[in-house]
Amino acid sequence: MRPSPHGLEWNTFRVLITFVYTLEEIVERRKALVNAAGIAGLSALATSSLYAQGIGKTRLGNAIIPPEKEQGKEKHVPFIDAPRSVKAGEPFSVTVEVGRVVPHPNTVEHHIAWIQLYALAEGSPALVNVGTFEFAPTYGAPKVTFPVMLQKTSTLLALGYCNIHGLWDNSIEVSVQA
Repeated sequence: MRPSPHGLEWNTFRVLITFVYTLEEIVERRKALVNAAGIAGLSALATSSLYAQGIGKTRLGNAIIPPEKEQGKEKHVPFIDAPRSVKAGEPFSVTVEVGRVVPHPNTVEHHIAWIQLYALAEGSPALVNVGTFEFAPTYGAPKVTFPVMLQKTSTLLALGYCNIHGLWDNSIEVSVQA
């Protein structure tokens, strides 16, 4: 398996998405808050319908298919074309394309429905949705180019959704110079 441009494995995004507390940890944290603060509202929250139905163990990150699953026939992996180094606060073009290596079908029965691009700034726990782009089958090609501005070195993470084969991801790091 080849490393990503920033030296991490390609499943970095999946790890970020699947980083959630277990039900037991959430319930214990809520109990501690209720006991420490004595706030009746938090007690009601702990018994809300979310807890009544239970929280499943399956997370979105488990459903994302990594690039290495399609080596040699990359028609689902979102390809991110962006400079590897930019100046802080200055716009630069980013192109995200699905089917760059092998064209993806674009029929009503089988198509790329959307592409999303996220940025994860160095040292930040928050993913920022930079853009979401939807495509009509047979009318739109799964490729977008748009301006992006970063203030800090960031990882750009792209998701592409095929209506038959699911959710695919890819990422690159963009260094930001002052």
